[in-house]
Amino acid sequence: MCETDKGRFIVDTDMTRRGLMIGLAGTAAATGLPGFAAAAGSVVESDVLVPTPDGQADAALFHPAGKGRWPAVLIWTDILGLRPVFREMGRRLAAQGHVVLVPNPYYRAKKAPVVSGSVDFSDRAAMKPVMEYRAALTDERIDSDARAYLAFLDRQKATDRARGAGVQGYCMGGPFTFRTAAAVPGRIRAAASFHGGGLVTDKPNSPHLLLPRTRADFLVAIAQNDDARQPDAKATLRTAFAQAKRRAEIEVYPADHGWCVGGSQAYDEAAAEKAWARLTSLYKARLA
Repeated sequence: MCETDKGRFIVDTDMTRRGLMIGLAGTAAATGLPGFAAAAGSVVESDVLVPTPDGQADAALFHPAGKGRWPAVLIWTDILGLRPVFREMGRRLAAQGHVVLVPNPYYRAKKAPVVSGSVDFSDRAAMKPVMEYRAALTDERIDSDARAYLAFLDRQKATDRARGAGVQGYCMGGPFTFRTAAAVPGRIRAAASFHGGGLVTDKPNSPHLLLPRTRADFLVAIAQNDDARQPDAKATLRTAFAQAKRRAEIEVYPADHGWCVGGSQAYDEAAAEKAWARLTSLYKARLA
């Protein structure tokens, strides 16, 4: 793991499967929550290229081994993109009975991984390329990519297209889940945002304003430090969901921004497992 200094946020982007499994197993033993190691069944994993209007997106595709058809799920990564820890999420979710796609959101600029090793968010020079990749993801591109990713998932033999699809996102991926649910309302039945940034803004393209265009149930897991910076956001979200007649579970977790993604000092095993358990419940209810 990376070293951290006060006032700095450092992420180890090379977090390995072994590292995550050890952490989750420890949490499961300590809290009684189901860890990754407890997820039974083998998973088929492949690197794929997804056709989009702007080219081909490199991505990781997962589904349970053996014969069968399962509901589709799209995972939007955080700002550092597709890397080992998100592949682990894909494997874990597939082991629970889903066809999972984890794309590289920056495919227009560079194939994944777009960063490696330890990344210090306070190092502006190091972060500049990543911030430029993020700035290039306009709302129109996000919506277009979401449609392409769901269409790709629906072309997979393992996908059960008769069942609803899910979408989940982390950090910058949080608002992308709102956009996806609005861009593909006929498919998305469950959407989850984990420490999502900018779910409520004063701009006309604020993600919370998209809710009337969606048909999904939502899980919105908010970081405690994000809530401290924007304490009115959760009330605005609750009002927006109520007005759109959309069901939503909105909760502030006792953990900081980034707590669900292994590799940084913000990672909180117990809170991450709780969030995963709530995600599992949402998918069981809406994608069954």
